[in-house]
Amino acid sequence: MATGIILLNMGGPDSLEAVRPFLFNLFSDRKIIRLGPSFLQRPIAWFIARKRAPKSAACYKKIGGKSPLLNITKMQADALAQELNRANLAQGPFYCVPGMRYFTPRTPNQLAILKREGVDRFVGLSMYPHYSQATSGTSIDDFRDAARLLGIDGYSIIDSYPDHPLYIKALSECLKAGLAQVRDASDFKLIYSAHSLPQEMVDQGDPYVEHVNKTIRSLEQETGIKGILCFQSRSGPVKWLEPATDHLLMRLAADGVKEILCLPISFVSDHIETLYEIDILYKGMMNEQGVRLIRTPSLNSSATFIACLKDLVIKSLTKGV
Repeated sequence: MATGIILLNMGGPDSLEAVRPFLFNLFSDRKIIRLGPSFLQRPIAWFIARKRAPKSAACYKKIGGKSPLLNITKMQADALAQELNRANLAQGPFYCVPGMRYFTPRTPNQLAILKREGVDRFVGLSMYPHYSQATSGTSIDDFRDAARLLGIDGYSIIDSYPDHPLYIKALSECLKAGLAQVRDASDFKLIYSAHSLPQEMVDQGDPYVEHVNKTIRSLEQETGIKGILCFQSRSGPVKWLEPATDHLLMRLAADGVKEILCLPISFVSDHIETLYEIDILYKGMMNEQGVRLIRTPSLNSSATFIACLKDLVIKSLTKGV
């Protein structure tokens, strides 16, 4: 008996040359964006990827020439496997690997490898604490589809954990580290920057914003510090969630705020949204306004966050398939 845990994540390009195929895979997914009739999805995705790749590659070049997401997810997987195997549970040994939606290593391949190695029980663990069909949903669907094709029926899914006590504790530790960089604790603004989503998806019942707000309420009960929710990484000519992070930052600057602490609330790992969008783009904008923008550390492989993942896996296995 052995258990395989697939850490479900988006993935990212592992080189500048991989930016275009990564974008093509992303825009080919009709579960998150519909580009015309279904038979035109891939041709339109090819056109968009070709058009956007140079600009995206320039951003990745500024953070080392690739996405750090795979390396960080591997670190999280290794740490989680170590903690689970240390517990000597009956469901062990445990094998934890990343499973990416839009780039290698893809979830179907990871499942196939683990099955060939004799793993007979699986857990699909979403690395998105807040459920959305555009993130958790499509990654979980990918996992389920692959499991069905491989004849795997012994699995469980962890699709969200917005107010898990250890997740909240891990966030509070990140916030504490950020607060240590604030010059005047009596005169700063805290913002929670989450990945944006088309407003239409939320209007149709997607629970993403509700989950993010649940996290914020729990975190503020823990810390006693109030912040403002905003949304980054919008793209395309549709209505996105508001306020946009860059718009909020400019408004705070216009109001005379001189120091802003940003906690990237919906991200568990550093990637282009934290390392480029916040650390380079937004910080540059604020520098021009005479405002000091600070970002809290990301969760990455925080011991408390890994403890959260361990608890989620154990409870999932205890509940059964």
